[in-house]
Amino acid sequence: MAESNFIDYVKIMCRSGKGGAGSRHYRRAKYVPKGGPDGGDGGRGGHIFLKANRNLWTLLHLKFQRHVFATNGESGGRNRSFGKDGEDRTIEVPCGTAVYDAETGKFLCDVTEDGEVVKLLKGGKGGLGNCHFATATNRTPRYAQPGEPAIEKTIILELKLLADVGLVGFPNAGKSTLLSSISAAKPKIANYPFTTLEPNLGIVSYRNNQSFVMADIPGIIEGASEGRGLGLRFLRHIERNAVLLFMVPADTDDIKKEYSILCNELQQFNPDLVDKPRVLAITKCDMLDDELMDEMRNEVPEGVECVFISSVANMGLVELKDALWRAINDENNRIPTKITHRDLDAKRRVKEEDEFIFDVSDIPVEEEEEWDEEWDDEEEFYDDDDQFIYEGNLDEENK
Repeated sequence: MAESNFIDYVKIMCRSGKGGAGSRHYRRAKYVPKGGPDGGDGGRGGHIFLKANRNLWTLLHLKFQRHVFATNGESGGRNRSFGKDGEDRTIEVPCGTAVYDAETGKFLCDVTEDGEVVKLLKGGKGGLGNCHFATATNRTPRYAQPGEPAIEKTIILELKLLADVGLVGFPNAGKSTLLSSISAAKPKIANYPFTTLEPNLGIVSYRNNQSFVMADIPGIIEGASEGRGLGLRFLRHIERNAVLLFMVPADTDDIKKEYSILCNELQQFNPDLVDKPRVLAITKCDMLDDELMDEMRNEVPEGVECVFISSVANMGLVELKDALWRAINDENNRIPTKITHRDLDAKRRVKEEDEFIFDVSDIPVEEEEEWDEEWDDEEEFYDDDDQFIYEGNLDEENK
């Protein structure tokens, strides 16, 4: 089977640029016997930025570009010339991407709005030239600052899809069928568990040319928090949803029990999901008559709005859209509250990515700058037109 193009978890290596060294140059122009220090400052190293791009929907492009390195700043020059700054590098990711430290699992930052930019790694500051160290008692300083070192970090990018409604249910509850019925999405539909292996998004049309986004994630089962089934890996995609739509088939033995199991698994994953608004949809109701549906209304959980639907027969879909639209546009849900990002634990990590070994042969090796303790008095001298005229010993010229 071909590998999916939907990538929501990737591990990459980033390195900012090293700051350029300050210059130890001395000015020696024609008719200026003691020009003094004129070494310029080094340029700063390049930064690593993270930028949200609404035109991206997966981290696939980073799976094949795992090394992101900014360039180093150049050294300062004579005549107090500043060194060139290193080139910055920008990592473009989909909106809703969170960043974690790959070594410790600590949450670093996230981007949610299109065009939002976060400085991920700061480039090294350039060193000061010797002209900054001239004093009344030390008119010819023979030293300058080296640039600050680069920062190297291995990070994990985790995508959390942004949607208005998230579908939650057991396998074969009818989530993909509902999404294909009320939107233009074409998820895989089959009569066996775990048909959906990756999240799907669909835009649901509503009245007066309005619409909302619905996210379908793979089904979860009891014990998913311990790793059963597909685990809780894909539940990250409903953390940013405004409303959760729980889907329970009409032929289930105990609707309240199945609903309680789903709520418990969500609480095990992230306690913040318990406070999100909910709507309960009883699916596959085309085989029920009005009398059976009236009896089942007494079996549904209390405190949650319930709608009986059938995606195949287009039954109750209008009422479901109305219920979801009311929940989405409720004053408490219009501006989603900021979610609490927890550090990555073993249950939420992807083993294949965590065990990825970077090819060190592709990583450029930083050359260490050698700084002599004793100053080399050989200097290059220039005239006022910056033309090279002499290379000699500074102490001999000053005798």
